Amino acid sequence: MKVFALERAADRAAAIAAAAASTTAQQGASVRFLAGGTTLIDLMKLGVELPERIVDITRLDLGGIEEQADGGVSIGASVTNSDLAHNVLVRQRYAALSEAILAGASTQLRNVASLAGNLLQRTRCVYFRNTATPCNKREPGSGCPAITGANRMMAILGTSDACIASNPSDMAVAMLAYDATVHVEGASKSRSIALNDFFLLPQARPDLENVLEPGDLITHVTMPARPAAERSVYLKLRDRVSYEFALVSTAAAVVLSDGRMASVRFALGGVGTRPWRVPGAEQTLIGQAPTEQNFRRAADLALAGARPQSQNGFKVELAKRCVVETLKRATR
Repeated sequence: MKVFALERAADRAAAIAAAAASTTAQQGASVRFLAGGTTLIDLMKLGVELPERIVDITRLDLGGIEEQADGGVSIGASVTNSDLAHNVLVRQRYAALSEAILAGASTQLRNVASLAGNLLQRTRCVYFRNTATPCNKREPGSGCPAITGANRMMAILGTSDACIASNPSDMAVAMLAYDATVHVEGASKSRSIALNDFFLLPQARPDLENVLEPGDLITHVTMPARPAAERSVYLKLRDRVSYEFALVSTAAAVVLSDGRMASVRFALGGVGTRPWRVPGAEQTLIGQAPTEQNFRRAADLALAGARPQSQNGFKVELAKRCVVETLKRATR
């Protein structure tokens, strides 16, 4: 592991000022925040992340899960995955989020990993994590060997000629279905960013994975109030039952009224270079009966832009079936 300087921020302003010293917007910036460290430390050991300075933010006031006046919820950036998954408010009103978190990692990791760290975790692409191979996420312009190599776990939606790495987060998929907003404090301004606008597609610069700028600190995430009649479900399909990333996953939230769907939102994981949502597919279900035929039509539309590679073509049909089954469970 490369030698680095460690400092503990006394407050948010100090943390932001220290991180703003980074001179590059590349994901592996020279200054990095440390919360749970469950991803960052691993990548530093592998030589994928090479920060010159680590800013410890574990002592900052970034915790807490609070109900808002409008019925929504605010979740601090340093809230652990376990605390979030088992929170009574979250389990009652945002069930798919709790299910998504509990479907990821292990109990030990969930007890340490933070909300913000989960949203910022980087791909598990074997080429990205192996510094002996080229990777456009690590070194823009070096190439993407996954396109012609081992790509079974890779994305089929939102890919580019420069990168096909899939986003690994379960939590972000559920939060996207709930229209979450990420709140950020920076060196010059504070911002509220819809989660749907937070992640970037790879295009020609796969190393740029989100809209954060050097010095930006995620402070909390909010989700709007949910209708009392809404039912939500998270379904994760994977090679083994525990401690495995999704081949395909779906988070769905549906409100039924008089036997028809009054509100539908669903997001996909495991298949996109970012958590994936297609509003047009959701819209086809509004006012319709919750039938398998209608679900399949929406699933076909959601996967219409899929670009499978040599080893992951099976994900197209698997994703469609996952959408259908998740919507069935959400409307029973």
